[in-house]
Amino acid sequence: MTGWIQIFKFLPLIKINPNRPASANRRQVLPDRVRRAIERQQARSELIIGWIQLGVVATFWILYTIAPKTFAEDAGFEPVPWVLACYFAFTVTRLSIAHKRNLSDWFLYVSVVIDMLLLMVLIWSFHLQYQQPPSFYLKVPTLLYVFIFIALRALRFEARFVIAAGLTAAIGWLVMVWYVISNDSMEVTRDYVRYMTSNSVLLGAEFDKIITILMVTMILAVALFRARNLLIESVVGSTTARDLSRFVPSEVARQVQSAADEITAGQGELKPTTILFTDLEGFTSLSEKLTPTDLINTLNDYFSAVVAPIERFGGTVTQFQGDAILASFNQPATDEDHAANAVRAAVEIQKILDDRTFGEGLRLRCRIGINTGIVVGGLVGTKDRLGYTVHGDDVNLAARLEQLNKDYGTTILLSESTRDMAGAENFPFRRIGEVQVRGRQSATTVYTIDSED
Repeated sequence: MTGWIQIFKFLPLIKINPNRPASANRRQVLPDRVRRAIERQQARSELIIGWIQLGVVATFWILYTIAPKTFAEDAGFEPVPWVLACYFAFTVTRLSIAHKRNLSDWFLYVSVVIDMLLLMVLIWSFHLQYQQPPSFYLKVPTLLYVFIFIALRALRFEARFVIAAGLTAAIGWLVMVWYVISNDSMEVTRDYVRYMTSNSVLLGAEFDKIITILMVTMILAVALFRARNLLIESVVGSTTARDLSRFVPSEVARQVQSAADEITAGQGELKPTTILFTDLEGFTSLSEKLTPTDLINTLNDYFSAVVAPIERFGGTVTQFQGDAILASFNQPATDEDHAANAVRAAVEIQKILDDRTFGEGLRLRCRIGINTGIVVGGLVGTKDRLGYTVHGDDVNLAARLEQLNKDYGTTILLSESTRDMAGAENFPFRRIGEVQVRGRQSATTVYTIDSED
């Protein structure tokens, strides 16, 4: 028994710091955004706890209402409705506060104590209600409800509140036993049969109840230590994946998160892809006119406007290169209509640039080159640092077409392969002619899109 006492003296001191990562080998504090994500999970858990408690109260009311009353008709005191009313009022108050803000630790500890206190008062009052000696309440099955209140604390994924609930229940029952044996009229026996058939007290049976409460508490606490580590790892993983999707395409981030094997450089997929390449006109002179801060703000405003139609039509921005954007359609996300969608995105981009200004009222223009061909998309880099990109001669051709807009006074140039796959009848294509693209031996037939206005 002394060993158990030492264990449970130590357990309350064990506390998982939410600012610590799951791994014991990592001692740095979790980023605030991760800590806030964990706190949001805990706040939602408190709402769940509150609604379950309301369900418990409702269940108690139903059982009390439909159950036959076995106490004497002349009993002047019926404690159950009073206790349930108090518990209902406290639960509603607690749930209301939880909906408005995060519950503080001291309030949660008080909540644990009140839960157990109301239950113990209810059990204690049975000997008055049924006009029996105090030992009568030691045998009522209502004690089993303490395990409901202990289990409720597990929903928050913090072992300290489970431990608090278990210790409160154990101490509360110990006080209840002391109240019985302190009564001079009570008989303490070692005869189990006599204990079961009379109002005598069997101390061993009562200590078994206390030990059971403590054991269940300890098992739940240990399980929660492990579960909380998994919760932190899960939150860190999901937060990292969400942050990662801001640096690499979201589809790639999902693949990384769900990959069965370690992600390494060189993993890629070869398939037909439409590449869209954009570049701002006059970016050099724009850089000279604006301060670095204004330039960054203007570029971010421009990127937000241009990327929106790309993503809306199923494209993926694989790179930002200075003021240029490299986007791919059908890579990595599958899109059977990728050529037409790339053309639609290009037309939408030019309409957006015609209709609005950026930064401090600046009008911006961009050139767009589009090409369709076999492209490989995948991870490149070293084992410690990877990036997602698309590679292939057809990617280079899209970049060359973007540059050729200067020679023909156009804003969109696309290859014959893109035009054929998008459908010549679907857009107002106009043939520019055959051009010799730098770096290519054969001539390339290029097209533009006439205005539909």
